[in-house]
Amino acid sequence: MSVATLPTRPLGNTGLDLPILSFGASSLGAEFRNVEMSEVFDSVHAALELGMNLIDTSAYYGRGMSEVLLGIALKGVPRDQYMLCTKLGRYDVNHFDFSAKRVAESIDVSLHRLRTDYLDIVLCHDVEFVPLAQVIEETIPAVRKAQEAGKVRCVGISGYPMKVFSEVVAQTNLDCIMSYNQYTLQNTRLVDEVLPQLKPKGVGIMNAGPFAARLLTNAPLPDWHKDSAEVQQAARVAAQLCERRGVDIAKLALQFSCNHPDLATTVAGSANPNNIRKWADWISQPIDEELLADVLQILQPVHNVSHSEGLPENN
Repeated sequence: MSVATLPTRPLGNTGLDLPILSFGASSLGAEFRNVEMSEVFDSVHAALELGMNLIDTSAYYGRGMSEVLLGIALKGVPRDQYMLCTKLGRYDVNHFDFSAKRVAESIDVSLHRLRTDYLDIVLCHDVEFVPLAQVIEETIPAVRKAQEAGKVRCVGISGYPMKVFSEVVAQTNLDCIMSYNQYTLQNTRLVDEVLPQLKPKGVGIMNAGPFAARLLTNAPLPDWHKDSAEVQQAARVAAQLCERRGVDIAKLALQFSCNHPDLATTVAGSANPNNIRKWADWISQPIDEELLADVLQILQPVHNVSHSEGLPENN
């Protein structure tokens, strides 16, 4: 397979260089719709061919199905041609287990599903739903133990509220973090609030969700979308302006999120290989600075407006 390359950026002090756009495999677990096996294979192979050689998944996505299908799709692809990021601790909508025992089991199960003997990045998933003391005192040390055994290269956390990153990083060493929907056209809290604390410590930052759960696209919003009516309305006005200028707002959103020099990568997911090809094409093009300025102006009244997620004390 001939492989294109994307520009890369270092993931903090980890020694990993990530493509500026990475492949999110949550859709492969049929999280959003039913997915055909052919779409799974075509999406994974399109991502790799286009240089999106970091693949992001979780034990939670499809309750294990995303990992299983990735393991099948990656069969025969040399292991040095891709990096794997998976997550542990969240296993169903309301099922969280961040105990050391489950960490060890979860890592071994992920290795088995993904048909590999090591994971490049392991993140404690959606830590805002549990007391952070457990994550700091029990979960992260358990992942570090797997790291010492050679099963894991980098250790981090993922979540939505900015507070969880500040609190955990202040109390323990992390290699990296993943934040979602918090560095977009509408919301730049990741860079405004968390980057200044993480960058001096060499903690790598991964950004996910450039489209903010479809907010910054022309697609109808899912039932589970949490942004306020004001945010949704402003985004619609911005999308209409883009349309009048012949641009899909999703293109501007993706270019914007991938553009920040201190974010190692932006993760976007799809089980449609045509979307993946389109995204790679979009980020190869220069951003329309005039349109960007006009869209940011429309979104200014709702800039950095976000919602709470998880336990009240973690927001």
